[in-house]
Amino acid sequence: MTLEDKIQSALHDAFDPSYLEVVNESRQHAGHNPEAAATGQTHFRIRIASDKFTGVNRVASHRAVNDALAFAFDEGLHALAIEIRK
Repeated sequence: MTLEDKIQSALHDAFDPSYLEVVNESRQHAGHNPEAAATGQTHFRIRIASDKFTGVNRVASHRAVNDALAFAFDEGLHALAIEIRK
């Protein structure tokens, strides 16, 4: 299972999203950390909508996503862009 697959699975489990897009942007950043970039799984953009974000401010929503994906940083994730959609 790739890191991208694990990220998708973790977000589905944590948020039961009505919309989820996980975009691998690693190729755009390959030059600045060649060792980490070897996996091709270092930079992701998350676009997510979920009822679990209703009434939750932007900072708390981003923290919740980061908490759900904390494991991924130990597996090579270097950067995460988060877009919460309502």
